[in-house]
This record gives sequence, C-alpha cells and structure tokens, in this order.
Amino acid sequence: MRHRVPVSMAFAVALLAACATPPGTGPMSFFVTSTGSGKGGDLGGLAGADAHCQSLAAAAGAGGRTWRAYLSVPGSFPSGSTPGAASIHARDRIGNGPWYNARGVLIAADLAQLHNGNAIDKASALDEKGNPVKGRGDTPNEHDILTGSRTDGTAFAPGADTTCKAWTSSSDGSAIVGHHDRMAPMPDNWGKSWNFAHPSAGCSQEALVRTGGAGRFYCFASSR
Repeated sequence: MRHRVPVSMAFAVALLAACATPPGTGPMSFFVTSTGSGKGGDLGGLAGADAHCQSLAAAAGAGGRTWRAYLSVPGSFPSGSTPGAASIHARDRIGNGPWYNARGVLIAADLAQLHNGNAIDKASALDEKGNPVKGRGDTPNEHDILTGSRTDGTAFAPGADTTCKAWTSSSDGSAIVGHHDRMAPMPDNWGKSWNFAHPSAGCSQEALVRTGGAGRFYCFASSR
C-alpha cells in the first residue's frame, strides 16, 4: 500500500530545497578590479586593497555592501622578543557566498564551490562595470590576477615572498597570481587555476605587466 505525502509536507520540503539552492541570478557580489593600484604589488596593504574594492563597487552602484579583496598574507615566525603573527587567508575574508558577477551570473554558491568547481572563466570574471578582462590571446594579456594564495584560498607558509611584502612593495619581491581565463602556454593544471598559477616576475607595475598582468585582483562582497 502506497502512502501519500501530505500536501503541506511536500510543500515544506520543496520550500526548504529552494531556500538551500542559490537563485540563478543575483546582485553583483564578485568582480575583477577594472584597475589596480597603479603601483604594482603595492596595494596599500590589505586595508588599501579593501578600500579599492569598496570604491570601485560604490562607483558601480554597489557600495551598500562590505567588499573585501581576495588576498592572503603569510604569518611570521617568532623572533627573539617579537611574537609571531598568524597568517591571513583570502578565503576567510570574503564571507560565505553566494557570489554573482556584474551581470547577475552565479560564480559560486559558497566557499566550498568557490575553491572546487566555481564558474570563474574569461566570460564570467568581469570587472565591476560588467566589462570582460583581457586574457591570453588579447593585447595586452592581463590574465594574471593577484591573490598570494594557494588553490584552497589559504596563505603560504612564512618564507619566500608570495605577496609583495604583504601588498606593500612596488619593487622587491613577488606575488602569486591566478589566471582568470584559465589559460596558459602549456596545458598544465597550474595554468588553469584562477587563484594559484605562478609567481609574478616582480612587484613593480612593469614587472606585473611583463608577466602577463596589470595589478588587478578579485573583490567579493562579504556581507549583504
């Protein structure tokens, strides 16, 4: 004998499923900066990078949300009387999602999908104005996006510079970048990573351009 599910219960289950699934479109909560700082890897630290995200978002009519740059900074080991510093991880700075680009397209539902199965590519990784960002095959190629992060969105261990001296250097150092277009000269997995492709040639604006970038970075709305 088959048991019928009460209509009210079926409706409740459907409602819960709908609430658990992000809508297909939504207000902008993710973008690639249309411009960098103009000083290479010197973004004014994390605070300066966040302020840049907030300013660009405001100019695009989305300033009512709190914006954060997707950037990591390694910690430091204790030295003598100086205590060590904890690492700052990009994934911990940007909220929980979901995130949509400037055209309302879903980029990722949550942190897990962002770091394993997101929709970031050349067609979807738009700037705050809804414009595409030049990638491999375009002139100039600007697909190197500053992150300083590993594939899971965490910072590297203290040691070699991976963040242009915590995003304050426009000369010495290097920074890890990702490829927003998921493309590289070789068909290796590193070239397909949106957040962990390779180190930059340096931290000056010229060095970033020479590597294939322009000092751009990702911005996410961390609150509604």
